[in-house]
Amino acid sequence: MEAFLVSTGIVALAEMGDKTQLLSLVLAARFRRPWPIIAGIFVATVFNHAAAGALGAWITNLAGPDVMRWVLGISFLAMAVWTLIPDKLDDEDAKAPRLGVFGATVVAFFLAEMGDKTQIATVALAARYDAIVSVVLGTTLGMMLANAPVVLLGDKVTKKVPIRVIHVIAAAIFAVLGVVALVSG
Repeated sequence: MEAFLVSTGIVALAEMGDKTQLLSLVLAARFRRPWPIIAGIFVATVFNHAAAGALGAWITNLAGPDVMRWVLGISFLAMAVWTLIPDKLDDEDAKAPRLGVFGATVVAFFLAEMGDKTQIATVALAARYDAIVSVVLGTTLGMMLANAPVVLLGDKVTKKVPIRVIHVIAAAIFAVLGVVALVSG
């Protein structure tokens, strides 16, 4: 349960102001069909984070506990710094008209999430916890908690949420996890 809750919270916070959240807003404004967009986000996230979780579990099996402690600690500290850097969205990310709203969302969201901080966080969380299913479910729920309201409420959400404050909170959580990973044996 801890892996699920931590994964949900970290990704929900890290996703605020992220390029994939901006992509959600662009897709909502462009297509004005929230349910296929939300379904597309869900499908893309499940596949993307399942692959990231599998990578994290594989890395854990490959490296010893001492190596993993350092890798995880440094990864979480790097995520803390990366979370403080705002994302920008390229216009090309939302262009895929022949695939329909659902297909365009799946493709655009899956590609935008590649190498994104929430995907890297999923790798690190799966390496930290021996519960890949809980981590993937948690990170997927975190993505949905951050993106579904943006799709449904659009501009109203982004104008009311203090993105910088949320970035600082997410960075602090990553930093604490990094320090804990480095100090724990």
